[in-house]
Amino acid sequence: MKTTVSIEVVVLLAGLLFALGIVGVIIRKNIIFMLLSVEIMLNASGLAFVAAGSRWGQPDGQVMFVFILAMAAAEVSIGLALILQIYHQHKSLDIDNLREMNG
Repeated sequence: MKTTVSIEVVVLLAGLLFALGIVGVIIRKNIIFMLLSVEIMLNASGLAFVAAGSRWGQPDGQVMFVFILAMAAAEVSIGLALILQIYHQHKSLDIDNLREMNG
């Protein structure tokens, strides 16, 4: 028995995940949680691409998802390196503390 999920449900899920990522970036004060929220947003956009590609029977959505995964991996590696440097210099990952240190 084959069950399928409609594209509307998948796009709604992608939209909810993207909104969750935006809320996480806006509300969270820790840089690591903000980075995770950006990752959630990237995965939500990848899900939307895969759903659109599946809807029209084209492999373009899956190709875009591979590009998004590669971009997310690069973003995480660079982001974590920057976060590590920030932590070594300021001994804090809180955005508000970093803003106060700049003056």
